[in-house]
Amino acid sequence: MAEHPHEHPHPHAPGSGVDDGLSVAEYWEQQYAVPRWSGNANAALEAVMPLLGDATDAVDLGCGEGGDAIRLAEAGWRVTAVDISPTAVERGRAVAVERGVGAAISWVAADLETWTVPAGTRLVTASFLQSNRQLDREGILRRAAAAIAPGGRLLVVAHAEMPPWSPHAGELGITPDTELAGLTLDPSAWETEVAQLRPRVVSGPDGAVATIRDSVLLVRRVA
Repeated sequence: MAEHPHEHPHPHAPGSGVDDGLSVAEYWEQQYAVPRWSGNANAALEAVMPLLGDATDAVDLGCGEGGDAIRLAEAGWRVTAVDISPTAVERGRAVAVERGVGAAISWVAADLETWTVPAGTRLVTASFLQSNRQLDREGILRRAAAAIAPGGRLLVVAHAEMPPWSPHAGELGITPDTELAGLTLDPSAWETEVAQLRPRVVSGPDGAVATIRDSVLLVRRVA
């Protein structure tokens, strides 16, 4: 994947369920047996930071080891960071303390299909919330959007393309248009601030390098 695989732990195509006897929680715990994070926030988050408004409260869905949550906290946000993997959450908590923002982030190990975003949240982020496990991604994002306060924002970053060494190379992934359609937002209550395919250079096996594109969607609730 990315500035990756350490940037975020969801490099797989959504909806392609795998049956290996592991529960979803067990699978992601296995994925985090080895640290995955580069130490950086996702590049798409960095790019839209100037558009996010005053730093208040934020929720990072599928936070992994906490790169985006820590970056937001360093910019003054009070963040709730949620991931299904307790190991990932604990790693993020430790790094946040090291970087001086431990008190600004609440870390939650929970299944996003049952966990609820607090009503009145000002910012919800979800970066590469995609999995090779069955995942009600659209349901998670729709419920999150419904919890956002007027004036608040939803940022969703997803794979539009996979690198040539991926088994999913050549497949068209999520785009801003398909993302927006899946969210089924009321156009009278939401405005689109960013909808772009953003190029990103990734490195892979044996030093291979490729440029792929991410879907970046930032929407603001106006009513």
